[in-house]
Amino acid sequence: MLRAVENGVMLAVRAQPGAKKTTIVGVYGEGASTQLKIAVQAPPVEGRANEVLIAFLADLIGVPKSRIEIVSGAMSRSKVFLLRGVSIERAEQLLKQ
Repeated sequence: MLRAVENGVMLAVRAQPGAKKTTIVGVYGEGASTQLKIAVQAPPVEGRANEVLIAFLADLIGVPKSRIEIVSGAMSRSKVFLLRGVSIERAEQLLKQ
């Protein structure tokens, strides 16, 4: 789910669009393919769910939206985000709350 990289952390997410509110709902998958499952209060239309996910993660981690980037899966439920300038320790701590 989380992997440290040179300039931050990679976070694997499984999006569940069309929810009543945006929130972490659990973990999806097992082992190396584990993803953080997030319900998203937006339809998967014209990138709106991606925008809401980026805003949610930025708020959760406490960084500007500009430091969060989708590196794969922009058109899929399974996505990988780069959280620039975030340590893996901090990301783990914030995501456990």
